[in-house]
Amino acid sequence: LFNTLNAISTLVLEKDGKSANDMLTRLSAFLRYSLDSDPLQKTTLSEELRALQLYLDIEKTRFTERLEIEFDIDPEAKDSLVPSLILQPAIENAIKYAIAQMESGGKISIVAAKEGDMLHLEVCDNGPNAPKNPEKILENATTGVGLVNMRDRLAHLYGARQSFHLSRLEPDGLCVSLKLPFETRSEHG
Repeated sequence: LFNTLNAISTLVLEKDGKSANDMLTRLSAFLRYSLDSDPLQKTTLSEELRALQLYLDIEKTRFTERLEIEFDIDPEAKDSLVPSLILQPAIENAIKYAIAQMESGGKISIVAAKEGDMLHLEVCDNGPNAPKNPEKILENATTGVGLVNMRDRLAHLYGARQSFHLSRLEPDGLCVSLKLPFETRSEHG
């Protein structure tokens, strides 16, 4: 929020009213979604991706050509139920620790696929500073808070029927992978 407001302020100072207004509109819609979303409730992956797109559009305004977003979404996965805002911490982590550290060429990829009776979700970046042992991030009380919250929410909602894993990409980048039971509204009641 702080970074977004600073970016809007800069747009106003540069007299780019249309971009500032567009960013405020996206910020407003994203905040509305965030405030209306109960972290223990589930929403469809399609709805979750719409909210993520609002956030990513804001970040694209901040980082312009420094940020490329790639979606690889299995059409069969779009109706699956996911915990509200479950991918948000992984995206924020990628922005803060990867994209913001790069002068150009930043990329975030978001993958969703149905794998049997499971839904596989993944957020990967190409940042240069991924640790050699990414699982150690989950032990650090200052840098891994969002990722720890993701892991803990999944464990709370699905118990042993889920998995959460961090991995280092070669040559650069971090990947956050999670699996949870594939459910739809008709199955969920």
